[in-house]
Amino acid sequence: MTDWGIVATVKAPLDKVRAFVAWHLHLGASQIALCFDDPGDPAADHLAHPRVTILRCDAAHWRRLGGRPDRHQNRQSKNAAHVYRQARLDWLAHVDVDEFLFPDRPMAQILSGLTHDQILCRAEPFEAMHDPDLADDIYNASAFRGALKPRHAALRAPVLGRFKDVLPEAMLSHANGKAFFRTGVPGLSPRLHGAFRDGQRLEAPPFQPGLALLHFHAQDRAAWSAALPFRLTRGAYQYHSELQAFLASARPDEVAAFYAETQMLAPQKRALLRSEGRLIEARLALRDKVAQIF
Repeated sequence: MTDWGIVATVKAPLDKVRAFVAWHLHLGASQIALCFDDPGDPAADHLAHPRVTILRCDAAHWRRLGGRPDRHQNRQSKNAAHVYRQARLDWLAHVDVDEFLFPDRPMAQILSGLTHDQILCRAEPFEAMHDPDLADDIYNASAFRGALKPRHAALRAPVLGRFKDVLPEAMLSHANGKAFFRTGVPGLSPRLHGAFRDGQRLEAPPFQPGLALLHFHAQDRAAWSAALPFRLTRGAYQYHSELQAFLASARPDEVAAFYAETQMLAPQKRALLRSEGRLIEARLALRDKVAQIF
């Protein structure tokens, strides 16, 4: 039987790390490697499970890996490559703690159906929308919007309103998704959204049908606002020139209007996205799954 696992570099509250772990164990992950960016993070002491491996990214860890990169994206890639080299699994996925794989059938079934020459399997990202009426579930969202690529250009104005040029693909974070990597491939080195082999970037395959990645990036309005300065200067938004320019200069009321228009779904927007296959609706019941595991 095809087995699979996950590697993630984490820096998040304990309840969110537990939600991430519980969800993916529920999906059938054989192993989850958690690389704690802060080696003293107390959350690392409260995740004991036979299928969870804790790696504290302390000075000794970075010496073994040739030095600690300054940029968190590079630390993530180094950790993923390290775990990949040691993996005793058929496939390893590299995702973040706020990203939840969402397959339409057992993950092992999807992976076992790939041909031997397929060494990457990509999950399409869908961003969680803000809904203030939902009951608390650690990560709160029930609607997840996919990217509006050129083939969905007609949806941009009705979905994004006057901010359609600020958010051209309707994604605050990445639209590239995340990947599984077949293990044991000589020269393969995982990255954030793909991989290198023998120093050359591999061409990304199409998204795997039936495999989504639910990304809880901005559904928490307060947390999103608090993270905004970092994301504008060192995070994902530095790679979105229109978005960065707007948010860096916008007044607080303009930022609030932007969030309400682009990160909340009125019923008509929800219906439109659903009809065009750009909406996933799901309740993950994370508190229940955490209670079952921990």
